[in-house]
Amino acid sequence: MPTVAPTTVGSLVNRGIKSFTQANLAFGHGVTNARDEAIYLTLHALKLPLDELPLARTVVAADAARVLALFERRIKERKPAAYITQEAWLGTQQFFVDERVLVPRSYIAELLFDDDFPFLPAVSDVHTALDLCTGSGCLAILLAKRFRQAMVDATDVSPGALQVAAINVKKHRLKKRVNLLFSNYFSRLNQRRYDLIISNPPYVRSAVMRTLPSEYQAEPALALAAGHDGLDALRVILTKAASHLNPGGVLVVECGHARALVERTWPKLPFLWAETSGGDDCVFVLTREELQPLQRKNAKKTGNNSE
Repeated sequence: MPTVAPTTVGSLVNRGIKSFTQANLAFGHGVTNARDEAIYLTLHALKLPLDELPLARTVVAADAARVLALFERRIKERKPAAYITQEAWLGTQQFFVDERVLVPRSYIAELLFDDDFPFLPAVSDVHTALDLCTGSGCLAILLAKRFRQAMVDATDVSPGALQVAAINVKKHRLKKRVNLLFSNYFSRLNQRRYDLIISNPPYVRSAVMRTLPSEYQAEPALALAAGHDGLDALRVILTKAASHLNPGGVLVVECGHARALVERTWPKLPFLWAETSGGDDCVFVLTREELQPLQRKNAKKTGNNSE
């Protein structure tokens, strides 16, 4: 560790801001700027609560050196801070993460606990729920916490992701209600049906994948890449979801800031777009009944009336 003198929390944060700015780091994995990243890593290294910022607090030399070493790792390794600390937060909930999964950052998380979001079924109406492309399992866990009477399935095609999800399900004591399944989208769900399906699937275009900053390239490409137009995952979900929804069931999907492209591609679907902290072009909602015409059209096109 570098040799440093005693200092303060505020001085360490300022040093982090300066270093991260000079290093031209990329953000977006839980925080969006150098200041918030410096605050997070400082508080984490000092084992201080993340909801307090005691700027004037004295930090002894050994603890300051630990903070600076964490800053150095972040700059040298060019990967999200969450991979270095092996923790990520969605709201007030903490999750374990590593390079097997994306760093959690879904707008769906904020909608699950938004009482002003009118498109989710009532808590009493959700007995079965599915998190498609679960990754770290964070959204499946939030589903279980929101809909406390529901059994939740969570699928992913990555064995490594499911291993991380299992850690988080155990950590949140939800092993009896969250069932992890290896499945390529709906492929292994057979005839399972749900009152609510949510998904934060891959949606990054091929051209964008090639230009991603190092921090994003550190994440599993399988969880990001979605073909030349970024819609490969949506094509599967929109044509098959109705088969796995109960009457009146609801589908909630995050698609990046792709509202215009999605609406052009599926002009006959009556998308409802949620207002999130990222805008009204990121998350859409459809019901089983709204999806059924597309399902029937696809079945007719392929000459197959089942999956």
